[in-house]
Amino acid sequence: MNFAAYIREIGRGATGARDMSRAEAQDLYAAMLDGSVPDLELGAIIIALRMKTETVDEMLGFLAAAHERLPTLRRPGGRIRPVVIPTYNGARRTANLTPLLALLLQRYGVPVLLHGLGDDYGRVTSEQVLREYGLQPSSSLQEAQLLMDQHGLAYLPLPLLSPGLDRQLALRSRLGLRNSAHSLVKMLDPFQGDALLLAAATHPDYLVSMRTVLTSVGAHALLLRGTEGEPFANPKRRPTIEHIHGGVSDILFEAEHDSLRNLPQLPENCDAQATVAWIRRVLAGEVSLPLPIANQLACCLYASGRASDFHQAKALVAVESNGLAMV
Repeated sequence: MNFAAYIREIGRGATGARDMSRAEAQDLYAAMLDGSVPDLELGAIIIALRMKTETVDEMLGFLAAAHERLPTLRRPGGRIRPVVIPTYNGARRTANLTPLLALLLQRYGVPVLLHGLGDDYGRVTSEQVLREYGLQPSSSLQEAQLLMDQHGLAYLPLPLLSPGLDRQLALRSRLGLRNSAHSLVKMLDPFQGDALLLAAATHPDYLVSMRTVLTSVGAHALLLRGTEGEPFANPKRRPTIEHIHGGVSDILFEAEHDSLRNLPQLPENCDAQATVAWIRRVLAGEVSLPLPIANQLACCLYASGRASDFHQAKALVAVESNGLAMV
């Protein structure tokens, strides 16, 4: 493959660069994932894409290349879709409550697969919180499948799910910038379209891009603006939550904009120990579950098929929540 030809076309800046076709993007990203692009050319490609920004067709090509190399997991028995939760940003200012959402879904009988990284530039990751809670990362794909089948919850480190994307994410420490992989990992479905994907972005522009990509591939997903990039609803003010299915997007909850009347009781700080102590109190019904997360939980129950309709999903969360209090 002539990498110089690709760089010459995409490396002319935001106004002079030529966009790649979906097929070209897929071929190029396949080589990047397989580790066959030399370091110099790889760095040039990543910076060029960062400068011109990726088109939807390019992201579709990249995602197709990633899915070609993705192992397949089996949907646990039953009609309920497993929920796939990508968790890559971690917490810096507020507690990382992604594990709480996963544990709540498990309590309702919804299978959950989390995937992510154990360390992210000093932030508190979901892996760290889960370890503190007593749940260890899966050591293999087979173990993750077994845990989902038997217990309904597994956490799979990215190096086991996609070594190629793991290498792409690691380049941030060398180049100082995020790259396409940071968006791609949030759209992976190892169940080949049989799961509900919980997709979150930090910036509005990325929400637009992810919505277009997910609708184009016919994904089944919930899309929202994440909390510090993590895919749980901001416990202080709910974001818009969209349900993507069959190539369309429906808004299940509009964003909240009114002034806060009551602040939810949250962990005293964002470290893993304080977060887990608070999660245990929520699960025991000693601390109120913030309403935005309860709303997101209802969306998951509906979109995964755990509830027959959205009204039943909201009723399940409100009435049959196993002793959870809610604000």
